[in-house]
Amino acid sequence: MAAAAAQQHRHPKRRRLFLSLSPSPSPTPTPVAPPLDTLADELLFLVLDRVAQADPRALKSFALASRACHAAESRHRRVVRPLRPDLLPAALARYPCATRLDLSLCARVPDAALASAVSSCSALRAVDLSRSRGFGAAGVAALAALCPGLADLDLSNGVDLGDAAAAEVGRARGLRRLSLARWKPLTDMGLGCVAVVCTELRELSLKWCLGVSDLGIQLLALKCRKLTSLNLSYTMITKDSFPAIMKLPNLQELTLVGCIGIDDVALDSLDKECSKSLQVLDMSLCQNITDVGVSSIVKSVPNLLELDLSYCCPVTPSMVRSFQKIPKLQTLKLEGCKFMAYALKAIGISCVSLRELSLSKCSGVMDTELSLAVSRLKNLLKLDITCCRNITDVSLAAITSSCTSLISLRMESCSRVSSGALQLIGKHCSHLEELDLTDSDLDDEGLKALARCSKLSSLKIGICLKISDEGLTHIGRSCPKLCDIDLYRCGGLSNDGIIQIAQGCPMLECINLSYCTEITDRSLISLSKCAKLNTLEIRGCPMITSTGLSEIAMGCRLLSKLDIKKCFEINDVGMLYLSQFSHSLRQINLSYCSVTDIGLLSLSSISGLQNMTIVHLAGITPNGLMATLMVCGCLTKVKVHEAFKSKMPAHMIKNVEARGCVFQWIDKPFKVEVEPCDVWKQQSQDVLVR
Repeated sequence: MAAAAAQQHRHPKRRRLFLSLSPSPSPTPTPVAPPLDTLADELLFLVLDRVAQADPRALKSFALASRACHAAESRHRRVVRPLRPDLLPAALARYPCATRLDLSLCARVPDAALASAVSSCSALRAVDLSRSRGFGAAGVAALAALCPGLADLDLSNGVDLGDAAAAEVGRARGLRRLSLARWKPLTDMGLGCVAVVCTELRELSLKWCLGVSDLGIQLLALKCRKLTSLNLSYTMITKDSFPAIMKLPNLQELTLVGCIGIDDVALDSLDKECSKSLQVLDMSLCQNITDVGVSSIVKSVPNLLELDLSYCCPVTPSMVRSFQKIPKLQTLKLEGCKFMAYALKAIGISCVSLRELSLSKCSGVMDTELSLAVSRLKNLLKLDITCCRNITDVSLAAITSSCTSLISLRMESCSRVSSGALQLIGKHCSHLEELDLTDSDLDDEGLKALARCSKLSSLKIGICLKISDEGLTHIGRSCPKLCDIDLYRCGGLSNDGIIQIAQGCPMLECINLSYCTEITDRSLISLSKCAKLNTLEIRGCPMITSTGLSEIAMGCRLLSKLDIKKCFEINDVGMLYLSQFSHSLRQINLSYCSVTDIGLLSLSSISGLQNMTIVHLAGITPNGLMATLMVCGCLTKVKVHEAFKSKMPAHMIKNVEARGCVFQWIDKPFKVEVEPCDVWKQQSQDVLVR
């Protein structure tokens, strides 16, 4: 001990260091609040908005991270979209701040389920039942009574709903937007119940309400004076209700598609300038209107911005000259109309403020008049000349030299325009965002020129048999904003061109490669890197296998629409990958694939699957089909060969239909071969000639 004491005396600093390193009692730690609790809700919700924008499914992962995350995600959610009606009460209880209920995935929603659900969420302001069945007046009454703040209600396609349900709708006094489209039993009595009480309505759709007459519309116009948008398409209204409609003081948008009761007499009965507020008027398919009636109505709508007369009446010079009375007109749609001599030229003179012009499928459109018209429409942004088969290079030269600010050009099947002229589009219209050159003479030089349009988001070049990988490479390298590309039946393409698109277009959401017979799994492997891809059509690509499809399933988690018809090498393995990773899948076409009962049953684990086409699947048995149909609770439409109808129990089919699923029985002969693209195009042209 004496020796130890002497040692410590000789090294006092070492002893102090030893003491400083020895453990000492630590103070009680101060509780630290979880990091999320220190953030304001506004800032946290901005973060969650960014997360949802990148991948909506990431919100679920976020909610599972901790209790604080779960609570934050619950407060953040504003839209609830359940897969099944039995999940409604739990979903709305978890998200008490939700303001919108979207039931588009629930094919059948009984009254009891609807009433039980909304009883726990009085904050709802918008409900979408447009794709649902099974509810009636009682369910609508529960919505109106339990959701006092309801402002937006979509009850479209309620083909069995009538006056009793409309009376319950009328209890929702605060409604601003209402759709009763396809309520065929609805009469003036039911509409009156809505009109008298819902005086705050701004938007109303009565499309296909065949039981509504002039009396109901007149009452509506008398009571709902705040209406800004009214859709009366395919109703039986006549000239008796037309003046009342046109005198609504705030009406901005009026849709009268297919109203056969509207004729020249109705249009001529209006007082001059009776509707100064109207900005959008759609009278397409009103077959009893002539150029005389159109000339009459434009006197009453001096502030009109958009006019749609598609499939309505022949276009005459006198009718076009009357458009001078609506000097603010920006959109003119004349799809399917016949042009009389000098009428198209008159558009350039009378409608100088046009931003959008649609001449799709119009007869009588010739080079001389179209060139003169576009030469005056310097501010045109959108032009549709689809199927104007008489125009040539002359018209395109005029368009590209005069309308250099175009953002949308649609010219499908303009077969007389040469490949050289198509290069002018890329040279002069660099602001294009949408371009449709389907079934044209486009070649690789044309694609090279189009690469100058770096803002392109939609490019449709299907049935262009002259393009190859070389041309597509230019697009992939120069158009990074491309979201939608259609390469349907482009037989000259192979993997190299598709790989360039996948690598150069990270924003890609939709691609159609149907009948591009040379592509293989390499193309799909490259496309699997496009995380935003939601629509993939590879019908008739016989060299694609489950290997490529599995890569798509793992990489493209947002995939919602898939067409793999006549991809003969895709089998159950591909279905297993889809069932594991493609939880957003809503629509699939499996016809002619090598899928068996095992693969079909695996798809039943995709809870939101709504639409299946399963024709000519040799590996499918009646038992496998029945099992799949019973498990897939969200199915709304199934296309299957008629041979199965007699092999499945009738009660089983009725049970599936009772859930809201519609069967489409297909009776087509088995046809396994895929026609070469050039042969198919020649056959289609022969049909047009005949």
